[in-house]
Amino acid sequence: MQDLKEIEEIDFDYEKPEELKKIENKTSEEKTEYVNEKLWEKLEKVGKKISFAKDMLAFVNYMRDPNVSLHRKSIVVSALIYFIFPLDAIPDIAPLIGYLDDLGVIAAVLKFLGSELIPYYQ
Repeated sequence: MQDLKEIEEIDFDYEKPEELKKIENKTSEEKTEYVNEKLWEKLEKVGKKISFAKDMLAFVNYMRDPNVSLHRKSIVVSALIYFIFPLDAIPDIAPLIGYLDDLGVIAAVLKFLGSELIPYYQ
């Protein structure tokens, strides 16, 4: 069995996709703007195929609320960026199953925020 030091030295030769490189070092406000730009494009393409589109809209409303703390907003922004980004754990081009990982992330955030999101569904 390999010890932890040997595993840490393994070079996985993973190059981050260009789209991810563009946003990883941005400020929270810039990431929020990125979500505002890209989310509507993605929802327009796939909104009829997914059942959690209403949750995405609640996330956007939550994200825009000035009374919500920055660390709570960052959780929502991260989930929205994961949804927008096409190359994730299960690529979105895979029929039907391509959105299962997105649904898992959305469900986790919904569970974390709980009833705090209810007013944002209107």
